[in-house]
Amino acid sequence: MKTPGIQKQPYVVIEGNVGSGKSTFLKLIQNYFNAQIVFEPHQKWQHEDSEQNLLGKFYTDTQRWAYTFQTYAFVTRIVTQEEHAKRNPYAVQFLERSVFSDRYCFAKNAHEQGHMNMLEWKLYTEWFSWLVEGYVPKPTAFIYLQVDPKVCFKRLQKRDRAEEANVSLEYLEQLHVKHEQWLLKKEGIADYLYDVPVLTLAAGGEFESERDVLEKHVAQIEIFLNTISRISQEQNLLSLSL
Repeated sequence: MKTPGIQKQPYVVIEGNVGSGKSTFLKLIQNYFNAQIVFEPHQKWQHEDSEQNLLGKFYTDTQRWAYTFQTYAFVTRIVTQEEHAKRNPYAVQFLERSVFSDRYCFAKNAHEQGHMNMLEWKLYTEWFSWLVEGYVPKPTAFIYLQVDPKVCFKRLQKRDRAEEANVSLEYLEQLHVKHEQWLLKKEGIADYLYDVPVLTLAAGGEFESERDVLEKHVAQIEIFLNTISRISQEQNLLSLSL
């Protein structure tokens, strides 16, 4: 895969539903891993001026703003990852979400719910495929924070963000299904993603306040990444011997 313009370096993506605890989880595990942490570019999606708050517009009038938001989300994710890669002192990045969850969860769900019409969906999938295949490096792995949508909904109510006031339990349930389909069942995904390893963590517990829960997750990640590294080294040695 060609990657013009962006520095190609290993990266692991933390995926999960809205309210699954991704940003909190990343803030906590950065103390355990020598990795650059790259959060979602929320500051580029949100502004105090309601006319400029694209995330707020998306949640308020999804049908009007779904295509616009998903397009901008893609661009800002790539730009943010690229900017961080240029000054990364570590050998690997940990990303909060990816363009792949944009495509297989949020944009796909928007289309299926009638918020992105057929023409918009066709345009989105065409430019997405072209840009990703020619520009976005393949992920090293996905780490899926699997959380019951009801737990996610309670967390959203607790953090009480203005933009999320219109997020319903039904919407979270739809996104949960989409995450399960593409990460676990690998339904309808691009061929080059099939062999990307996925670690599923049961993240319904309060890992922020329960240290033993957090350390259990960290131990699982360490084993997971060490296994990936070992397999990769073995494959490289095999290719050299052929």
